[in-house]
Amino acid sequence: MCQKTPVLRHSKQFFLDLPKIESELKVWLEESCTSWSHNAREISRAWLNDGLKPRCITRDLKWGIPVPLKGYEDKVFYVWFDAPIGYISITNQYTDQWKKWWMPDEKTKVSLYQFMAKDNVPFHSVLFPSALLGTREKFILVENIFATEYLNYEDGKFSKSRGVGVFGTDAQDTGIPADIWRFYLLYVRPESQDSSFSWNDLALKNNSELLNILGNFINRALVFAEKNYDSKVPEMNLLKEDFELIALVNRELTGYITALEKGKLRDGIRHILSIARLGNLLMQNSQPWVLFKGTPEEQKRGATVIGLSVNLSCFLSVLLYPYMPATSEIIQTQLNASPSVNIIEDHFSLLLETGHKIGKPSPLFTKIEMAQIEKLKTRFSGRQKSKTPDGKDVKSSTASVPNDVASLEAAVAAQGNLVREMKASGKDKSEWQPQVAILLDLKKKLEAAKASAPAAAAPPADSANTGDAAALEKAVEEQGNVVRKLKESGVDRAQWQPELNKLLELKKQLAELKGEPAPSAGGKKGKKSK
Repeated sequence: MCQKTPVLRHSKQFFLDLPKIESELKVWLEESCTSWSHNAREISRAWLNDGLKPRCITRDLKWGIPVPLKGYEDKVFYVWFDAPIGYISITNQYTDQWKKWWMPDEKTKVSLYQFMAKDNVPFHSVLFPSALLGTREKFILVENIFATEYLNYEDGKFSKSRGVGVFGTDAQDTGIPADIWRFYLLYVRPESQDSSFSWNDLALKNNSELLNILGNFINRALVFAEKNYDSKVPEMNLLKEDFELIALVNRELTGYITALEKGKLRDGIRHILSIARLGNLLMQNSQPWVLFKGTPEEQKRGATVIGLSVNLSCFLSVLLYPYMPATSEIIQTQLNASPSVNIIEDHFSLLLETGHKIGKPSPLFTKIEMAQIEKLKTRFSGRQKSKTPDGKDVKSSTASVPNDVASLEAAVAAQGNLVREMKASGKDKSEWQPQVAILLDLKKKLEAAKASAPAAAAPPADSANTGDAAALEKAVEEQGNVVRKLKESGVDRAQWQPELNKLLELKKQLAELKGEPAPSAGGKKGKKSK
């Protein structure tokens, strides 16, 4: 701020005469908003219920899009009048056939989906549609608006000015791959109410959902095929139980498609993980490692289990693509799958035929250790920045080094895996050479960080795992409630068994953390000795 006393001045501006088009906009809105998110509907209706007023669309500013009229050279357009027009301009930059998207003929169906924070709803549901309607041209109008509530940070709010929270420019330096960020932020997306970003929860979701469930299933299936079937998809002879499993997969697929069509991105992730749990259940119940050494009939069954599991892995890679594109591509590289598999049908099908040669399998995810999480929590707690007398941000003496050793080691490992996968897949050197350059640069930064890192003081006994234990105890309690409710509802074992397996895995992690014996899978207490 200039810290001077405000002065009233006369200024000539342009306005949109919204009242003139209010009745037409209201008819369109009520016909169109039925599929919008609840908050988008209510915010838009509130604007109309209050009665639309003329809206100023120019400003006396130096920065912005200039008004292209003589005598108005000192004015620019208001950003939220101009910005939505940019959607059309961007399409025009992409293709000279932009009118097929924005002014399609009657034979062409185009659906416009828009995702935004709830603060920006009126500009997309009232202001921009009014401007398009006012042109009397046949522009398409938004069909679906999905607005989010607020994402909080731990127990408070994000604040860039105070250095509280992790932002996009910081996330790339944490050593956590971009796909993990995509997964977690969509997992906790505040679709119907405010939600919170939690470092402990991020680690928990990565370690339990991605590493132990999704990654474990795919890696086991592919490694078994590599070692025992010469890296080929074995012959499959599907039984009744396999078709029952496929029916459950199709039920999750239907839920996945419906969720995405309705903008319920969080639910889409949960359907993917449910399919991975079904795959794990197939492996655990069938035990192909035992069948492989059995009678000819048992060997035949073991081959079917692995062939079906490899195909489920390919199917999961397709469903993952909107959420975790890099991970999806890595899975398909390991499967040596054709790009033609990337079509989501309305039913599960075998994408990889018997005899298909897969690539080299490797783990998809790595465990996020609590030591790394504690460093990141400290780094982004707001204490890493302070203010100078002139208001500039400076790093405090206790701030963590942005490129700390743990983060860089994780980044080097992730980049190394990517390079190996690209080389193993037979990609052209022009594709993987840039990734090698990134890897070498990361290694240099790691060496420099190790050379300059001060010796860390030993933490107090047991203090490092306190937060992790609390998070796991909460997760065990919540998962226990899920299992109890499923059993009490009388649903088939095939539905509650995957949730029970997840509960047992969480209990095992908690026991390991506390140094206690692992809980019995049977879940029954032994009799006391007399």
